[in-house]
This record gives sequence, C-alpha cells and structure tokens, in this order.
Amino acid sequence: MSPTSHTEFDAAEFVSAILDWLDSREDSPESVDETLELLANSRRRRFLEVMRTYDEQLTLPDAAEEVAVREAGQSVRDLSAERVRDVYISLYHDHLPRLVDAGLLEYDQERDLVAPRSISR
Repeated sequence: MSPTSHTEFDAAEFVSAILDWLDSREDSPESVDETLELLANSRRRRFLEVMRTYDEQLTLPDAAEEVAVREAGQSVRDLSAERVRDVYISLYHDHLPRLVDAGLLEYDQERDLVAPRSISR
C-alpha cells in the first residue's frame, strides 16, 4: 500500500472507536446507517461545523460563504462569486433539506436563516 496524505489519520483506530461507541448505544441499524450517510458527505460535515462554530442563526448566504472558505482553504476575498453561489445552491437544494429533515438544523425560508437545533449532550 502506498502512504496517504493523511499520515496522522488511523482509519482502523477510528473505525474501532466508532464501533465501540455504537456497542454502547441502543440505536437501530437503520438509524446508524442514516446518520453515517448524512456524515459521509464532506460539504454537509463542513456545513455542520460552520453551524456549530457560530452556534447561532446565520443567513444561508453567509453559511455558504464560510463553507466555501473552508473547502477551498482560501480567504473569502480570494474566492470567486461563482464558487460561493455554487456552494449556496448545493446547500439550499441538497444538504440543508437533509439536515433539517434529520433534525440537526432549522431553516426560516422567508428570511433565509439557518440555525443549529438545540441538542442536549
């Protein structure tokens, strides 16, 4: 096997930790599959990271801009308007509805505001 660019990431250790955590829970296999499917997409994970970082309502355009910044690893002034627009469109049409349906985010379409759902930890 060739070395990966993520030399610090140990997939076997990560999977083992997840499996140990799952063993301690009573969730149905279907629920686990649905949750892992939600997290399988890097844009959705970044979107959730942005919402957790700010932990308050954001306009969807502001959230899309921050997701684009994190994806590109560039400052906002170095991003094209088209890139931010493309992220916004994918969030609005694909990722946001999935995350709202899963109960992770709330969305006020009239004001174009997205907010994290309160989750007791």
